[in-house]
Amino acid sequence: MKNIVAIVGRPNVGKSTLFNRIIGKRIAIVHHKSGVTRDRNYAEVDWQGKKFLLVDTGGFVPESDKLFDKHIQNQVKQAINEADIFLFLVDGKTGLHPLDSEIAKLLRKKAIGKEVILVVNKIDSPSRDINVTEFFKLGFDSHYLISSINGRNVAELIDFFTRNIPQYKESIEKPDSRPKFAIIGKPNTGKSSLLNAILKEERNIVTDIPGTTRDSIDSVLKYYGKEIVLIDTAGIKKKSKLPKTDSIDFYSIVRTYRAIERCDVALLVVDASLLFKALEKTPKLELSNLKLDKQDIDIINDVITLGKGLLIIINKWDLIEKDSNTSFLVEKKIKSHLQSFGFLKLIFVSALTKQRIHKVLQEANEIYKEYTKLIKTSLLNKEILNEIKLNPPPSVRGRDIKINYVTQISTAPPSFVFFSNEPKLIMENYKRFLEKKIREHFGFSGVPFKMIFKKKN
Repeated sequence: MKNIVAIVGRPNVGKSTLFNRIIGKRIAIVHHKSGVTRDRNYAEVDWQGKKFLLVDTGGFVPESDKLFDKHIQNQVKQAINEADIFLFLVDGKTGLHPLDSEIAKLLRKKAIGKEVILVVNKIDSPSRDINVTEFFKLGFDSHYLISSINGRNVAELIDFFTRNIPQYKESIEKPDSRPKFAIIGKPNTGKSSLLNAILKEERNIVTDIPGTTRDSIDSVLKYYGKEIVLIDTAGIKKKSKLPKTDSIDFYSIVRTYRAIERCDVALLVVDASLLFKALEKTPKLELSNLKLDKQDIDIINDVITLGKGLLIIINKWDLIEKDSNTSFLVEKKIKSHLQSFGFLKLIFVSALTKQRIHKVLQEANEIYKEYTKLIKTSLLNKEILNEIKLNPPPSVRGRDIKINYVTQISTAPPSFVFFSNEPKLIMENYKRFLEKKIREHFGFSGVPFKMIFKKKN
């Protein structure tokens, strides 16, 4: 994509605040602690009909040996390779820092032929403009004095760097119809490693430290000629252990659930090694004792409640001592544990060795097809009314219950309406019977659906 604008700078100069100010939404996490934004965060922006892709990067520390700082350096360098325009952000309140000079050298060396705009942040009033002359020695022709917090001169800055971007003309803004798959799960289950294995590039930072991915980040790739969106998310911690609401981790969880809300299919990544390690606490190390922990069950419940498709991915399968029958037995046991969610699908992969990685998108895409499937009313009535005729709903308090008609009213998630003379008297076990019969005849594997019971007119 052309017109990529990257915000770069040392830690804690206000890059994420500027990112949020430009896009008009609180997408990137803003916090006083340095090093919060560690992956590249993307957002498409429409500024008065001019569209560009804005990239927020981690704070750049050129000479640091710290593990995360080295990864941040790589992320910034990747952004330099991708971007056309750079907003080099410095802190006008604290003054020129040696790291600013190092970053300036890197930009002059690596961003040849690309536009670099020096942006002095935290200048919230004209009275402070005189204090920023020291930054001009960095040697960039274009400069703006702004305040990301109160928006001072930000509109003028956007006007300037979009001056050569052509107007995007489209009479009607089309909704984004691309399939969206959110990779979710507890911290350190291998979500980013899975994403990287799929993308075949290091889009996200991957280390062995839990909690690396804090923001939800979108990646677009082509799958059999069609674009799909993969959303990488922060690890979902136990709700009971969430820190105070002003903490970084809290906002990461909020963004994860927002990612679930806007996805079509959630890909729940489970660490196989932890799954089997839990067996060590039982008297006998038998698969009959194997089950997902409560936190995974809570995540599954949240996804189903939000009406999203779900694929359970058992990752790190390469670490398990197994035979040819192990995956079958594990799947059988997990599905037995998830009796009320018997429609869910499981696959066993290793992001590290790429074992069955190709199955992830294949299965997710199949679930998406089920998620958006619409059954003809005539076919639905033919099959389901026949099942009802063979097994009618039981009478309640001497009153006969009849279901005369059924139709699917929507997709994503699928929703069915049953018309009855006594909709309020239909028992829950009979509703489960109807769900079972719909699935037997029409599938909907990996997909929850809604059933609505209305009074026949």
